[in-house]
Amino acid sequence: MSFTNASSLFNAFDKLKILVIGDVMVDSYVWGSVSRISPEAPVPVVLANKKEKRLGGAANVALNVQALGATPIPCAIVGDDIDGQFFLDRLEEKGIPGKGMIISNERSTTVKERVLSGAHQLLRVDTETDKALSALEQKSLLAHIKNLLPECDAVIFEDYDKGVINETIISETISEANRLNIPTVVDPKKRNFLAYKGATLFKPNLKELREGLEIDCDPTDLESVKAGAKALQDVLDAKMVMVTLSEHGVFIKDNGDTHLIPAHIRQISDVSGAGDTVISIVACGLAAGLDARRTAALANLGGGLVCEYIGVVPVNRDALQTEADEQKLFD
Repeated sequence: MSFTNASSLFNAFDKLKILVIGDVMVDSYVWGSVSRISPEAPVPVVLANKKEKRLGGAANVALNVQALGATPIPCAIVGDDIDGQFFLDRLEEKGIPGKGMIISNERSTTVKERVLSGAHQLLRVDTETDKALSALEQKSLLAHIKNLLPECDAVIFEDYDKGVINETIISETISEANRLNIPTVVDPKKRNFLAYKGATLFKPNLKELREGLEIDCDPTDLESVKAGAKALQDVLDAKMVMVTLSEHGVFIKDNGDTHLIPAHIRQISDVSGAGDTVISIVACGLAAGLDARRTAALANLGGGLVCEYIGVVPVNRDALQTEADEQKLFD
């Protein structure tokens, strides 16, 4: 589909529904000040002055999809616990449909608690399980996915290696999505890296590409990146491969076409959550009919924008639209 400007694209986003499958979690923050060392152990004592909990993991992808104007439908599992209830309540407060969510008494809700002093992270405490899905959990999750797929315009797999995504979930979802002509985009982790056969777009970062294929790939050597992307595309039979290269930008391969999108100079405060923003923009772009090069360029802009903020935050739609126009993305 042809778009004359960013506004026309974002208007198309407003009509989209995106199914987000993956590992959801709660991001918890404790901010405070340090003025002394504990007498109990050689560690700083943090005097807490602010606490906050936010939707995290695949739920941050849902927040980014929502920030872009589309409707996210998270399809995931939380525990039957206080943090799981917080998660579901927060979804409702945000106006995000919870009909794809499953409550399990066999798992705990993943929580990542960060202790910060100023802009410096002192400690992170993780509460989680990464065990495989039980037969009942898998059956329930697949039923939700297949029930929701026909009303969606794209699928995002957001894998954090916490066990919710497995090879059966992947293969059956991609098969059904392909049958319905619904694009599937993947933000992978190591455990299931080579399981996403037939996906529309596969988006590893450079480290994941190197480890997943056990190859050496130099981000300053375009031919090296091209070779790595082609090898991955061949293994997965994916229509597109997109590799995020940090300060070297973004590379995308779409069938025979390749494009390297340079990074933009920014004041980087925190890279946390940038990948969530990138995959959200990619999914919405492809679902709306945007071509591969402009999809990658827009995702590159959005990923950079969220790095200017401390903590995990969704992209600002107005700021992204302004930058897209300033960069003459649609000229």
